Amino acid sequence: FVRFAPVNEDRVHVPVTASEDEDGKGHCVRVTLAFPGLLKRIDDVMRTLPRTQVVAGSLSEQKITYMTRSKVIGFPDFTTVQEVDGQIRLYARLRFGRSDLGVNKTRIARVLRIAIG
Repeated sequence: FVRFAPVNEDRVHVPVTASEDEDGKGHCVRVTLAFPGLLKRIDDVMRTLPRTQVVAGSLSEQKITYMTRSKVIGFPDFTTVQEVDGQIRLYARLRFGRSDLGVNKTRIARVLRIAIG
């Protein structure tokens, strides 16, 4: 079921309303100052991640949502990246279950480390 569950873009391509870092059992938010080209750099990194694809959005919209599937079972996690109010906000969360075992936090940290340098 997990591999074939439909993705409702309206449910996952949502504004990132958090304005500061936040960690939860099934989600992670990171907020950093924007600088010219950072959203594009993050998009480039996200597109190189294994089993990751764009679900909705674009650079011109300044909001993009990606789906990354786990390697073995194919659980979908969603990451929305948005540039707003001089900030880049990343919101990564699971779709199924209660805990992501830290994979979303790890993914966001890796993406920011590569994109910012």
